Amino acid sequence: MAGIRLQQEDSDVSQQSRAVALATSDLVSDDDRSVAADSWSIKSEYGSTLDDDQRHADAAEALSNANLRPNSDYSSDKDEPDSEAVSSMLGFQSYWDAAYADELTNFREHGHAGEVWFGVDVMEVVASWTKALCVEISQGRIPNDVDAVKAEASELDDKLLSSWSVLDIGTGNGLLLQELAKQGFSDLTGTDYSERAVNLAQSLADRDGFSNIKFLVDDVLETKLEQEFQLVMDKGTLDAIGLHPDGPVKRMMYWDSVSKLVAPGGILVITSCNSTKDELIQEVESFNQRKISTAQEIEAGKDEESCREPPFQYVSHVRTYPTFMFGGSVGSRVATVAFLRK
Repeated sequence: MAGIRLQQEDSDVSQQSRAVALATSDLVSDDDRSVAADSWSIKSEYGSTLDDDQRHADAAEALSNANLRPNSDYSSDKDEPDSEAVSSMLGFQSYWDAAYADELTNFREHGHAGEVWFGVDVMEVVASWTKALCVEISQGRIPNDVDAVKAEASELDDKLLSSWSVLDIGTGNGLLLQELAKQGFSDLTGTDYSERAVNLAQSLADRDGFSNIKFLVDDVLETKLEQEFQLVMDKGTLDAIGLHPDGPVKRMMYWDSVSKLVAPGGILVITSCNSTKDELIQEVESFNQRKISTAQEIEAGKDEESCREPPFQYVSHVRTYPTFMFGGSVGSRVATVAFLRK
């Protein structure tokens, strides 16, 4: 089945959950991207002025047609659209500006919050699981690879979580931060490189009674933020960055930037539909090795011994996502993985 990547039971499996249903594979202009953004959207429980059945059919067709191999060759065959050409639309800011312009209009005219990437169920799981993880870390218990993070609410939770500074990069409509606020977090900041997304997120937060959440226009790859945060959330942002034609280079920029945003002892939580748990861990290990090698080269020039630790350490991952069986393997379509900043 095209578009689904599977691994063994102890690993999360990811699937491209957003794609653009395009009539041709060579759209490049901002006008074309705007048309694509206006004509396609994943079905959302929060509603839309677009036709739900048609939108759902378009998404299903795009998912079934997409070949998600990372090194696919370009093809202009209209009957077999090249997934790299389709998927890369999601890697451009112009796509998101157009998409959030549409959602901002829908909000102002109809009160709709817009779509939730990965769905509401995944967002709620991410928020509750992250809360439980942060509570455990606050109490000095850091889970290891075999430990399952358990959400056991207590009166102490809110007091512990109030001290956590939280940053959501690529916040979009900001609904993940609202969900984290419901879980007890109070020092919340969301950033996005699309000003229209920030306007939508702030409008929704004000309407829904979460005016304490701060929203800023900021590109994580060229962040102007100087503050470090104890918890940094990424729900789909690394996915979108990777869909840019210069994705590999931009992903390296991402890790350099994020490593400066997560405070020592803090947590980075990434939710992805394009990478499995193991692939995210491998990417972090590659970044760690790159940073260690760079530090060693600098210190060697100073005739000093290197004692640098890896910047990030894998902590845990969500094990409760719905699973499916394919080809004799069991997997899930989304991976959520937590890393500790050393």
